[in-house]
Amino acid sequence: MSDALVYLVILLSALVILLGIWALISVFRSEASVGIKALWAIGISLFPIIGLLAWALFGPKPTRRGR
Repeated sequence: MSDALVYLVILLSALVILLGIWALISVFRSEASVGIKALWAIGISLFPIIGLLAWALFGPKPTRRGR
């Protein structure tokens, strides 16, 4: 495997991890019930890429604080 490909895989992996952390934070900041939050968190954790896409498309939106 070439060095450029290794760096690309590392970059994409880091991006998926950072987006997963962001999605989990968004899950717990949303107004959804505790059960729904738990299901979203499990789904995002077990299926990172599919879970992220599903969260972005269908997940509850986070609450806005300070407004």
